[in-house]
Amino acid sequence: MYWYLWTGMLINRVGGFVALVLSLYLTSAQHLSLSVAGLVVGGYGIGGIGGVLLGGVLADRWGRRPTLLLAHFGAVVFLAGLAITDDLPVIAALAALLGLMHSMPGPAFVAAIVDVTPVDDRSRAFNLQFWAFNLGMAVASLAAGLLAEVSFPLLFAVDAAATLVTALLILWKVHETRPRRATTVRASGGLHTALTDPSFMLFVGLSLLLSIVTLQSSTILPLAITGDGLRPTVYGSVVAYAGLLIVLGQLFVPRLIGRWRKGTSLAVANVFLGLGFASVALADDVAGYVVAATIWTVGSMIAAPPNAAVIAELSPEALRARYQSVFYLVFPAASFIAPAAGGASLEHLGNWHWVLCGVLGLTAAAGHLLIQPARERRVAKQLEAERFAVPVAG
Repeated sequence: MYWYLWTGMLINRVGGFVALVLSLYLTSAQHLSLSVAGLVVGGYGIGGIGGVLLGGVLADRWGRRPTLLLAHFGAVVFLAGLAITDDLPVIAALAALLGLMHSMPGPAFVAAIVDVTPVDDRSRAFNLQFWAFNLGMAVASLAAGLLAEVSFPLLFAVDAAATLVTALLILWKVHETRPRRATTVRASGGLHTALTDPSFMLFVGLSLLLSIVTLQSSTILPLAITGDGLRPTVYGSVVAYAGLLIVLGQLFVPRLIGRWRKGTSLAVANVFLGLGFASVALADDVAGYVVAATIWTVGSMIAAPPNAAVIAELSPEALRARYQSVFYLVFPAASFIAPAAGGASLEHLGNWHWVLCGVLGLTAAAGHLLIQPARERRVAKQLEAERFAVPVAG
């Protein structure tokens, strides 16, 4: 079952390039102003926030499979609509709905992986998921550029076709994985359970720090590179190099960190991330940026498997998807904070901005070490409680 889920995610990610060129489509093909295009793309993002929360609730209530099918078939419909309409209000509405559908599968996919993967294999499973995500993103980025030069309707059609293939694969091969057991949490739990869970929210807060630092590479780093008098193509090359490093090296990460405690792994990852971005302060040529990218990419690679595994551990069995949806809110929050605060920081602090990023990374590392003992005790108690959960019919 896991490999069908993994294959579906890879196919969907390879074809999922509309979001990458949506702003380009709106300005070049629909001839919208930058401000109007920004509002439409912002609507896609708002839809994504709603999709994350809705996807978590539906995956726990309806099941993982129905949620995944609704999201993927819905995305096919809205992609087809974008391919054939030139009406601005319709485009804006379809973009928001597409954002909703694109974000819904995330919590359901991860919850399903947790459902079907033994505890001892989860770090490896999430490591493969992260690898597939980056491989698919690399292919999608290349394909998006090529297709955008040929035809935007063709781009929408190819994305819709890849989404449809994923939906049909889920329909054919993926069965419902939601556990059929009732717990005390199930009777009274919901999104508020996750939002008021101290152990979980502490971890989410540290993950937000990690995301804010990581997103410097896609928001503020281009400004630093061009500020050093380097061409924009240098930024593209650095990002491509980081992606290639993940594709080539990610599969070896489980062997490296297999015997480490998860909190220790995350602390080491955040140290690498912090040092990598701090070293940008010393970079003023291509070699310097490549060295910095190497350091922070190693941190990203180490962080991916234990980060996902810890979220799975902290999520009560009956609320797995809801917990995932709350965790997924980290990404839109970081997507706002990273450029907003980062731009002001770079403007007023100059290269000290990158030193501050290093401090944030080291702070997150210390936080993971501090909360690790209490979190492990909480996880042990939860596992013991779930062993004695009462089965229910159907």
